[in-house]
Amino acid sequence: MKPNRNESERQQHAAENALFAAVITLRSVDECRNFFKDLCTPAELQALVDRWQVVECLEQGLPYRKIHDLTGVSVTTIGRVARFLADGFGGYRTAIERTSTEQTSH
Repeated sequence: MKPNRNESERQQHAAENALFAAVITLRSVDECRNFFKDLCTPAELQALVDRWQVVECLEQGLPYRKIHDLTGVSVTTIGRVARFLADGFGGYRTAIERTSTEQTSH
């Protein structure tokens, strides 16, 4: 959150909920792509894509240096992604499980 925002924690939480509610209404990869292209700058979207690529590489057991060589993502960011994959809020793990389930059912 930006430090000079005058929103209360409750207001910020409500704003986050509104964003996340909008995301879960999207029904296809194309709808998601268009939404995120509207929402994010190209650099922001690339950062999100990079982090998801790092998650996939970490799941394959690749070392940080190899991930860096493959993706161009900094070792610091790779470490941060790895930390949240292991001890975060469970979002990465949920997405991994659901996308692997979808891929095996097609």
